[in-house]
Amino acid sequence: MRDDIIPGRCGTLTHDYTRHGTTLFAALNVAKGVVIGECMPRHRHQEWIKFLKRIKAATDPALDLHLIVDNYATHKHPKVQRWLARHPRFHMHFIPTSSSWMNLVERWFHDLTDKRLRRGIFRSVPQLFEAIEGYIDHHNNTGKGFQWTAKAEAILEKVRRARATLDKTSSV
Repeated sequence: MRDDIIPGRCGTLTHDYTRHGTTLFAALNVAKGVVIGECMPRHRHQEWIKFLKRIKAATDPALDLHLIVDNYATHKHPKVQRWLARHPRFHMHFIPTSSSWMNLVERWFHDLTDKRLRRGIFRSVPQLFEAIEGYIDHHNNTGKGFQWTAKAEAILEKVRRARATLDKTSSV
């Protein structure tokens, strides 16, 4: 039995539960459902640039690539900005804080957590990497594109609320 799960309660983790030693960078082709993913030990600008290079190598050079990302400082580092300036087919779009629902790769992360990681027992970081990479391979062989199921008006209302929140926080 894992020592980080509260005894007698189904699937609940303690408040201080963390998965040490890994960062998963993932890019989702929304139309096809294919994921480019890479586990790395850290989440710094150096790893982000390495992942951008992996995306570049794995995609058609004729395509413009639109990356929906959070506001993590790694994505805005000056070296990342210089790399992006040299690779104009990459377009970064930053989502407001607390609006991860706007980024479909977050839905994929939820599936990864639910279907592979939540109840897993990983005795080492390499074992965790192997589980994640296996899930990515399985997903890419069986997955399909993502489709919004919410009504357009409901989505637009959430966008309006997110924008209003962002406008309030940026004017403070």
